[in-house]
Amino acid sequence: MTYGDLGFISFVLGNYEKAAEEFREVPRLEPNDVQHYSNLGFAYQALNRLDEAEAVYKQAEERKLQSESLLVGRYVLAFLKGDAVQMERLASAATGKPGTEDFVLAAQGDTQAWYGKLKNARELTHLAMDSAEHNDAKETAALYQAESALREVEIGNRKEARTDANAALKLAANRDVKATAALALARAGDGRGAEKLTAELDETFPLDTLVQRYWLPTIRAAIAMERKDPNRAVELLKETNAIELGEPANFSMMLMPVHVRGEAYLALGDGERAATEFQKFIDHRGAVSNFPWGALARLGLARAYALQSDTAKARVAYQDFLTLWKDADPDIPILKQAKAEYAKLQ
Repeated sequence: MTYGDLGFISFVLGNYEKAAEEFREVPRLEPNDVQHYSNLGFAYQALNRLDEAEAVYKQAEERKLQSESLLVGRYVLAFLKGDAVQMERLASAATGKPGTEDFVLAAQGDTQAWYGKLKNARELTHLAMDSAEHNDAKETAALYQAESALREVEIGNRKEARTDANAALKLAANRDVKATAALALARAGDGRGAEKLTAELDETFPLDTLVQRYWLPTIRAAIAMERKDPNRAVELLKETNAIELGEPANFSMMLMPVHVRGEAYLALGDGERAATEFQKFIDHRGAVSNFPWGALARLGLARAYALQSDTAKARVAYQDFLTLWKDADPDIPILKQAKAEYAKLQ
């Protein structure tokens, strides 16, 4: 097994330090292998080592190496650094490039959702899907739509989430699409649909570590939450502890067990443990990148502090979230809830 293979395994299991160590060996041995420059860049970003990630991308650029993952990595780095000009430049560079355009459009959709601009996010996701399907990448298009379902359910649009999840399954029901859609359906209250998909995943992938120790416990925990059993959810999620920072489907969906666990602790009224979970999104900013749940974690943190009767910290956390979403679509259910909760603290 090569250093690249070992690094990839370490990365998907959430061991970013080990992944970076292994990925560092690849450019030294194979200096023109473009994929490993992007892998190393992503590993550094996941470790919040942004300057080192930028140095890796510059090395690839100096060698005139290009790939869709390299461009997406640079886009995410620009997002993490708050460089809107660079983000726009990279998005323009991807236009019309088969296999690259859809990646960047999808990333742009996540960025819009991060700031609560869901109408823009939906439009960009549809453009990403169209671009992917135009290049016969139906599975990629389906994953974009399944991820959109996760966005919708967490902001309170359950009907739209179920519609997106079921449409994604019809388009291409591979492992990652099934798992992502199952979680969206579970969070959207369709426990029966989610259970059907978990049974299929369990039967088809009995030896798959990510399925057995990441996806299935998280989906089952989400089902338990919908059935008003947060204690069961917390118990189920113990299985994910060792790999909860892992990369389950693509570089944009991270810390899903952490989010569900945080919600479970909120339901139990345990503000201290809930805060610990949502803080992980802040601490692992580079790994979360522009996945919209990272923005929503600020709201989870505010609610956790409110449960602890720490009004000062709760106010700051609500302000952080509302500042991020200052230009958000005004009709988003969770935004209305957040504003109402914040008003009660004044």
